[in-house]
Amino acid sequence: MIAFLEGRLVEALPTHVVVEVHGVGYEVFIPLSSFDKLPAPGHTVRLLTHLAVREDAHVLYGFATAGERDLFRLLIQSVSGIGPKLALNILSGMTPTAFRGAVAAGDVKALSRIPGVGRKTAERLVVELRDKVGAAAAWEAAGESRAPTEAERRVNDAVLALIALDFKPPEAHEAVRAAQALLGPGATVEELVRTALKR
Repeated sequence: MIAFLEGRLVEALPTHVVVEVHGVGYEVFIPLSSFDKLPAPGHTVRLLTHLAVREDAHVLYGFATAGERDLFRLLIQSVSGIGPKLALNILSGMTPTAFRGAVAAGDVKALSRIPGVGRKTAERLVVELRDKVGAAAAWEAAGESRAPTEAERRVNDAVLALIALDFKPPEAHEAVRAAQALLGPGATVEELVRTALKR
């Protein structure tokens, strides 16, 4: 098992990065939450990793924090029907603390707002994970010290909405950032998406 990678960040996209470690370039798939914490390409980066071994490929998933990796593993190992792709979507749509709080509180509505997670999947997440996240998760979520700002949440929601409309993640991220620059930080998710679509 590869526990982490530390090396030079060669390429960084919202869905994956390439990290050079002693002359070897590793392609690592990441959630949007980790993308936002990356340094500029050319700088040193350290990612915690999870190696998924399939019949046709060995795939590395990377995370900026232990909380993200722990939640990713919990999702793919404990919830039926949740694979790595959907687990990354969940991490891109909600912080680990907010996710655990939503599960502990049985907040199906909040969970089903994550792209790719319908009502039935949200209900399954609550049923299968509630005992595992524990009652303390709701208190932790309520007291989370660094929740995303409202503007960050709207940008993230707009990016995920464009991805759901079949935009490639790098294009979605770029279009939303351009829309935000045009409209200002107070723009709603709908305004960001509408402006990004026009561009």
